[in-house]
Parts: sequence; C-alpha cells; structure tokens
Amino acid sequence: MIIGIMGAMPDEVEQLCAKLENVTVEPYGGVEYHKGTLAGKEVVVCCAGMGKANAAATTQVLITKFGAEKIIFSGIAGNMTSKIGIGDVVIGKTVLYHDAQLDMICQNPPFLKEYTGDPALIAAAEKACADAGVKALAGKIATGDMFVGDSATKAAIEAKCAPDCVEMEGAAVSQIAAKNDVPCVILRAMSDNADEDGHEVLVVKKFSITEYVATATKIVAAVTRSDAARAAQKVLITDAIPASLSAGAALHAAAQLLAKGTSRSALVILSGRQNLNF
Repeated sequence: MIIGIMGAMPDEVEQLCAKLENVTVEPYGGVEYHKGTLAGKEVVVCCAGMGKANAAATTQVLITKFGAEKIIFSGIAGNMTSKIGIGDVVIGKTVLYHDAQLDMICQNPPFLKEYTGDPALIAAAEKACADAGVKALAGKIATGDMFVGDSATKAAIEAKCAPDCVEMEGAAVSQIAAKNDVPCVILRAMSDNADEDGHEVLVVKKFSITEYVATATKIVAAVTRSDAARAAQKVLITDAIPASLSAGAALHAAAQLLAKGTSRSALVILSGRQNLNF
C-alpha cells in the first residue's frame, strides 16, 4: 500500500520529507516526488504547487505513475468559522469548489458536486489530533483559485456554501481521487481568518508558516502510522483466520483473537469474507 502525501507550497512538505527514510527523488512534470518510508509505510511526498490545476495534475500522477492507493493533502487554510481558531485543524469531511459551476462539473465522472473524505482516514486524523492535543473539526472545506484576504470575498463565500475553511487545492485533489476511486483526506491547519489581517500577514509581510505546518506534519505522520498499524493487524487476522476455515473453526479462531486483545472492529472487517458476525 503506497500513500501519496501532498502539499501546495515547499514549506508544507519539507518537514515531512525530512522524516522520510530510504529516500529517492524523481522529478516528473515539473514536480519532485520524494519516495521513501514514513512510520514503516511506503509513501510518495510532493509539492504540487498552488491552485486547482497543479493539484489535480499531481494527484493523477501520484495515482497513475507512482501507484498511490491513498491520498493525504496537508497544508494551511483560512479559517471561516467561530468553532475553531488559528492553529486549529479542519479535517475535510466534505470538500467542494466555491468558484465553479457545480451543476456542469458533476456531468462527468465522478458525477459529484461535492466530495467526501474517506471515513477511515478522517477517524485516524481525528485521533491523531486528539493525541497531539490539537483542536480539530471534521467539517466543510471550500476550494477556489484565489487567496481569500478580504471581508467582502469571505462573506460572499460564506453565503454561497458556508465552509469551515477556505483554500486553493482540496476539491481538485478530492475530485481526481474520487474519479480514480482512491481514498482521500484533506487536512488544513488554520493560519489566518481569511480577512484583511490574513492578507497582510501572509502575503504582504510573508509571515513564516512553519509553526502551522508543524501541526499538519505531526498529524500526517500519525495518520500514516495508524494506517500502517491497521494494515499489520489485517495481515495478522488474515493469517489467523484463513478463508478455507469452516464457519465453526473461524468463530473459534476469532474468539481466540478477541481473548488476546484484537479489536472487535478489526474482526468485523473480515467477517464478510466468512459470512460471519463477530
């Protein structure tokens, strides 16, 4: 299982790249793809560039050329809600465009006006945030090809789709992932409030986003570790309960695994294979 990990700016991926082991770098289509292992999991990390076109193209390359079977996009965003504040995180439960004709876009695969984050990746991100002491919200992310740094634009986006945060890549990543039937999640640490102050700090003064990126980096690494742990547990269960076992023997094997501390939810993952209800 290969996980594709993306950011839009170099600052958003440099800390992740520094954590990789057994690294090789392959340039392709103007993007450098860093292949290696993170928390024992095979990953490809890249800086896609800002905007929807860059995000969509790079997502397809990760899937088609590098074989990514899951996609995590990590970076910063402008906060659009009072539920969280600067430094907190929005996990993309729903992702959509705020600057597109949605009734036209949905006429082609994947035939959607908005995109849904993968439930397992969302759950892993929520746990990672909780473990790190970071306040997080699984909510709505709006994407458009503009930096939102004034109150009028912010109000217009709020009226149109009422998102929890606004950024420039998430929906494009999610659209291409959905088109390829690849699980995906968008993670955003809040760097500003999508208003005049945010424009002044991030664009005019070019304020360092390192602190906010550190939060997102920590969460992505934890999500990757969680995915690796789930994969290892599934291999263990598959070995312990072969498909060739009879129903009675499978139930006995399941009971032994439960006694050893294997989670009931992990066994349920495989119950369909045996037509059993653990």
